[in-house]
Amino acid sequence: VQLQASGGGLVQAGGSLRLSCVASGSTFSARAMGWFRQAPGKEREIVAAISWSGGNTVYSDRAKGRFTVSRDNAKNTVTLQMTGLKPEDTAVYLCAASDFTTPQTTEGRYGYWGQGTQVTVSS
Repeated sequence: VQLQASGGGLVQAGGSLRLSCVASGSTFSARAMGWFRQAPGKEREIVAAISWSGGNTVYSDRAKGRFTVSRDNAKNTVTLQMTGLKPEDTAVYLCAASDFTTPQTTEGRYGYWGQGTQVTVSS
């Protein structure tokens, strides 16, 4: 599985961004997907994850209420809609694919990673 994330950029605090991750291969619809982020000098952390069907989602406390993860299995795409962005959301955002079907929150449960897209939120 190869993953290509896009949609990052520079936005003012309070603004919105929509990140997309397109997957290659025929197994996308059988995999849970996750969005992680990593800020300079900090550990990678889960942002949101979604089950193979899109029926189950999980969010970090920081993302809950502001971010929405969704997927379109017909287009092999998972999306992270981010609203109410804060400077502390600044990070490289990475999408990942799991061999599990249910949403996973730990890095070790994901075997495939995209290259990441930079999100910068100015104050």
